[in-house]
Amino acid sequence: MKIRIGNGYDIHRLVRERPLILGGITIPHELGLLGHSDADVLTHAIMDAMLGALSLGDIGHYFPPSDPKWSGANSLVLLEQVNQMIRDQDWQISNIDSTIVAERPKLKPYIKPMGQKLAQILGLEDNQISVKATTNERLGAVGQEAGICAYAVVLLEQVVS
Repeated sequence: MKIRIGNGYDIHRLVRERPLILGGITIPHELGLLGHSDADVLTHAIMDAMLGALSLGDIGHYFPPSDPKWSGANSLVLLEQVNQMIRDQDWQISNIDSTIVAERPKLKPYIKPMGQKLAQILGLEDNQISVKATTNERLGAVGQEAGICAYAVVLLEQVVS
């Protein structure tokens, strides 16, 4: 069996008058993430990990912020496209491990729905994707609530035909 591993990272600034979307779930909060698309850092980190595992570059290559076509894009739609790229090369996701780093809001009530939403989009079982959350202990830009970041690791396995 051939396997590949990729890791991804994304960070976006928190601002007023934007929705906070993580893992495709809209979370009630007075601040949201600023970005060209919906700025879903969790989904972006997962996509970068998927692409990185196969040396396909990063999401900025496929969905550049300079292209108005992607303005306000739903990151779950982009995730479906990245997943299709992976499948077209005869690879599939074995599992995903991810971590969101945010001081606020508390994400515990949203962790399971995020994992379920991502699993549904990717055609995975719920136990193939782990979503965790932690704080930055008030250190750095994320700790000072200037932004939210996410890390992801994806293990791909080659599909044997």
